[in-house]
Amino acid sequence: MVKGGILKDDADWSTLGVKKGQKLMMMGTADEIVKAPEKGPVFIEDLPEEEQVIAVGHSAGLFNLGNTCYMNSTLQCLHSVPELKSALIKYSNAGRSDVDQTSHMLTVATRDLFSELDKSVKAVAPMQFWMVLRKKYPQFGQLQNSTFMQQDAEECWTQLLYTLSQSLRSAGSSENPDAVKDLFGIDLVSRVHCQESGEESSEAESVYSLKCHISHEVNHLAEGLKHGLKSEIDKVSPSLGRSAIFLKESRINSLPRYLTIQFVRFFWKRESNQKAKILRKVDYPLELDVFDLCSDDLRKQLEAPRLLLRNEEGKKLGLKPKEKTSDSADKDVKMSDAEGTSTGNDAQSSVTPQEDAPSDKETQMTGIYDLVAVLTHKGRSADSGHYVAWVKQESGKWIEYDDDNPIVQRDEDILKLSGGGDWHMAYICMYKARVVPM
Repeated sequence: MVKGGILKDDADWSTLGVKKGQKLMMMGTADEIVKAPEKGPVFIEDLPEEEQVIAVGHSAGLFNLGNTCYMNSTLQCLHSVPELKSALIKYSNAGRSDVDQTSHMLTVATRDLFSELDKSVKAVAPMQFWMVLRKKYPQFGQLQNSTFMQQDAEECWTQLLYTLSQSLRSAGSSENPDAVKDLFGIDLVSRVHCQESGEESSEAESVYSLKCHISHEVNHLAEGLKHGLKSEIDKVSPSLGRSAIFLKESRINSLPRYLTIQFVRFFWKRESNQKAKILRKVDYPLELDVFDLCSDDLRKQLEAPRLLLRNEEGKKLGLKPKEKTSDSADKDVKMSDAEGTSTGNDAQSSVTPQEDAPSDKETQMTGIYDLVAVLTHKGRSADSGHYVAWVKQESGKWIEYDDDNPIVQRDEDILKLSGGGDWHMAYICMYKARVVPM
């Protein structure tokens, strides 16, 4: 109040003649004095390290121990598979009688290193793992001028998965007798045909990765995969009584939870006596559909889950779901019951999604995969250059693990790793299956 009147918000102070030192009366209701917070602000650096990992949103990097980027990038990609970490946690320190000592030691070292990565925000030195890896596979301990040589990341990936597949295989009957095969194993059926003799046979095999062959005709991953499933083999023809050329054409007969694809970028160059690199640009998608690469039997099994997935995604866009006739729906249910094992599923088929998070046994494959990790190589030779891992986190953001330096990246940055120059280019891609509850 000023001079007996109420001073409003829009009053013109210049007309009031307020003098220096003049007292003004304030009217209103006194609020309770604000108390200081019981807990002061907490900075990330002050949190326990395990809570720091959650706050940061990604795990730690790995120190380069001397040309070990091939190993670090492999470990970061495989570390992103939660089901593999769960299987490792269950692995006993006592080991198994049918697993050799060095395989047991490498499995324990992998388990302990993954655990350390999950609990740390500061870079970790994988010294124990590296020591055991060299003991199990001496080629990774090769020296040149008293320095450890750069190695091929794909060889490290393959050898490590092979060791884990032996160690984590459950003895006797179990819910999951072979954890690694269940996660990464791909069953192939092949038609082997000799045009010269007319002989034809079929073969079945299991592999842990598909190959993307690169030629002047290949511009996209899908084209390279089709090339990779065809090959010519020279073997003895019983009807001709001599060697002949056979054409081998393969199809996927069982899908994994995690689909690993290797870009065949290196070949042996006789002139320089080393592995040379194919720099050609080959585009790859964030979402991969392998339906066209599957066998006829598997395609039939994928029809019902794919319809359910399309309907669920359509609902999010406000589209009306497609309906099947009762006859075709019954056929899909019977077909899935009889052949569910090929899609990694023993549960009965149903087109009604469950509200609770389904387990692996309550889900079916759709043949559609989402990109979750890329291992890249920068340089002109497999035995030189630099390897880096690009891993998608549960939050959806991408992290570039350049040894001990994790850097946040965007989706569009990941798609720039397709090659065509001296920049980082995809060498191994790992896709995660998109499944539906049945």
